[in-house]
Amino acid sequence: MYQIKTFNKISPVGLSRFDPEHYAVSDSCTGEDAIVVRSAKLLDYAFSPNLLAIARAGAGVNNIPLERCSQSGIAVFNTPGANANAVKELVLCAMLIGSRDVDGAIRWVREQVDSGIDVTTVVEKGKSAFIGPELYKKTLGVIGLGAIGSLVANVALSMGMDVYGYDPFLSVESALRLDRHIHVVKDIRELYKRADYITVHIHFTPQTEKMINADAISSMKRGVRFINLARGEIVDDDAMLSALDTGKVAAYITDFPNNRIVKAPHVIAMPHLGASTPESEQNCAVMAVDELRDYLENGNIRNSVNLPNVTLERSGVMRLCVIHRNIPAMLANITTLLAKDGANVENLSNKSKGDYAYTLVDLNTRVDDSVIEDVRNLPNVVRVRVI
Repeated sequence: MYQIKTFNKISPVGLSRFDPEHYAVSDSCTGEDAIVVRSAKLLDYAFSPNLLAIARAGAGVNNIPLERCSQSGIAVFNTPGANANAVKELVLCAMLIGSRDVDGAIRWVREQVDSGIDVTTVVEKGKSAFIGPELYKKTLGVIGLGAIGSLVANVALSMGMDVYGYDPFLSVESALRLDRHIHVVKDIRELYKRADYITVHIHFTPQTEKMINADAISSMKRGVRFINLARGEIVDDDAMLSALDTGKVAAYITDFPNNRIVKAPHVIAMPHLGASTPESEQNCAVMAVDELRDYLENGNIRNSVNLPNVTLERSGVMRLCVIHRNIPAMLANITTLLAKDGANVENLSNKSKGDYAYTLVDLNTRVDDSVIEDVRNLPNVVRVRVI
C-alpha cells in the first residue's frame, strides 16, 4: 500500500481518486511514498527514503527543492492549466479595475459616509476623479502564451481588443489554442510599443527575474497599464515605482504584494488570488492525484518539472523504470545487462531533460533480482523501480 502525505488543505474531490485499497492518505504519515502539496515550503523538509514523487497542486514549484529531488530520483509534478480559467478571470478583473480607479472610488465613497456627508449629494461631482478608459478597441499585450496566456488572449479578442502575444517557447499545442486574429510577434519590443495593457504569464526563473526592468518599461507606451499575476520577482520594483512616479505606467496591478510596492500610488495589490477559487483548487487536486497514480502504478511521467515526460502503454510482464543521468551509452548499458539474463525487450521509451533522463522498459519475462540490482549499480543510474 502506498503512503501518501498531504500538506495544506487538498480538495477532497482530488484525494478521493486514491483507491483506499491501495493508498493510505494522511497529513501525518511517515515513510511516505508520495506527497501532494500546495504552497507549503518543502525546501528544508527531510524526505523519506521511500519518497518517489511530489505533486504540486498548482503551477509554481518554488516551494520544492528541485535539484535535491532530481539527485534523489524523486519525480516532481505540477498541474499546468488546471487553474488557468481562474487566473484568466482575475486578469479581466485586473484590466477593469486598472482602467477606472474602482478601488479608489470605493474608498472615496466610504470616506464620505464616515465623515458624515450625505454621499448622494457628492457622487456626481466626485466621480470625475476616478474616470478611465474602456477596454474596447484598446491593445492588449500578452507575454507568455501557455495555458493561461492563450485563454486571456482569446477572451480579450472577444471583448473587442486588439491582441499581441509574445512567447519564444510557444508550443504547437498552445499555438493551436490561439485565435488566428491574435498577432504573435517574435520581438517583444513590438508588443511593448503597441500595447495599452500588458499582462505577463511566464514562469519565474533566473532568466526571467526582473525581466520587466527600466529598459523594458522605456520601450512601452506612455500610460500603459501593467498586470502581473505570474510572480512578483519578474518585475523590478525600483523600475516600476519610478515609472509610476513619472506616469510612464498608469497603473500596476499585482497579485504579489510587498510592503514597499503596496504603499505606492497607482498600485492595486491583491493577496495572491489568482487560483483562489473552489473550482481551481479541485481541478489542481484532481490533476495532481491523477499524475501521481499514473506514475506510481505505471511509471508514466506527465507534467514533470524535473524529469522528462515519458508515457508508454503497458506491455510484457514486467516494467523497469530507470532514472539516470543524461550521458551517452546509458541505454545501451541497461539493455545489455538485461540481455545477459535472456530477457527480451517488449517495448521501450527513453527521453531526456537537461541533466537527467528516464527510461521505461517492458520485458516479456521476469528477471532475477540480481539483474535489477546490476542495473541499479550501473554508474550514473539514480533510481530503479520495478512494476
